[in-house]
Amino acid sequence: MIVPILKQEHFLIASIQGELTDEELLMLRDQLVDKVRRYRSRGVLIDVTVLDIMDSFAARTLRSIAHMTRLLGAQTIVAGIQPDVAISMVQLGLSLQDTILALDLEDGLSILRKGASRNDADGRA
Repeated sequence: MIVPILKQEHFLIASIQGELTDEELLMLRDQLVDKVRRYRSRGVLIDVTVLDIMDSFAARTLRSIAHMTRLLGAQTIVAGIQPDVAISMVQLGLSLQDTILALDLEDGLSILRKGASRNDADGRA
């Protein structure tokens, strides 16, 4: 399944539409890192609202996307983790440590915009 990656303002938005295989997760990671560099994006928003489960590989991949994009100067936010998924992740000991989380897509965009406006006010591009 191809994950659409939209460019809006200085941000990239990846909206996961269904369960992804490990290979598809790795492809998403590579595409996001490439597009952050290519478009000089300031932020990445990954919407996982439709996911009913999150295994350890998916959690590690999302965490690695956040670390990689941070190294490129972009903030990554994971939005839309469902309550059942959160409960399962805690019970399995999975974490998205050092990853910014948002309740939903709208909340995630708000966080990205606040971060971008703060950087602009500080004189950073």
